[in-house]
Amino acid sequence: MTTAAKRIKLTKKTHACVRLERDGRSLVIDPGTFSEEDAAVGSEAILVTHEHIDHFNEDRLRAGMEANPAAEIWTLRSVAEKISAAFPGRVHVVGHGDTFSAAGFDVQVHGELHAVIHPDIPRITNVGYLVDGSVFHPGDALTVPEQPVDTLMLPVMAPWNKISEVIDYVREVKPLRAYDIHDALLTDLARPIYDSQIGALGGAEHLRLTPGESADL
Repeated sequence: MTTAAKRIKLTKKTHACVRLERDGRSLVIDPGTFSEEDAAVGSEAILVTHEHIDHFNEDRLRAGMEANPAAEIWTLRSVAEKISAAFPGRVHVVGHGDTFSAAGFDVQVHGELHAVIHPDIPRITNVGYLVDGSVFHPGDALTVPEQPVDTLMLPVMAPWNKISEVIDYVREVKPLRAYDIHDALLTDLARPIYDSQIGALGGAEHLRLTPGESADL
């Protein structure tokens, strides 16, 4: 197989949702309430990091599963319990340390808990997905995989983080490049500040795609 044939096409959806495609096959991660209604439509595999509505929307999942009878979901137990009855045999529960194949991609599961929003708010489970040992989507956590990452999906703006933590997370993961996700709450006025500070201090190439825009990795 040539190097070109192995390249992954990354398409940014609104907020935390991304689509990865290769050789005519695709998987989608976190088609939540903020993402497009058809964000999961046309994919073979849907991965969900946790139960918060900006990452998990039952209507988005149903649309993807009904559009493709062969589509499957991989997620943690709290999400699977909400959707598995509607699609028996097509929803798989995963946790930290698990590995599986989805839409032709090799996926490793990393992490266990959502980042702390406030000490008074109980933490829920959260997992991140490392796809083909190259692209890492952490969900709502600053999980550092135990192996090198080429492309980090970087949660830049959330109730549970601040820019210094985002910068330090890039430094700790040490990816070749970091693409912004979890950015629906970030205003256009603030984007240049985030771009310049993360780009200057993170130690990796910092990139941003608008919803619907794609890049070859």
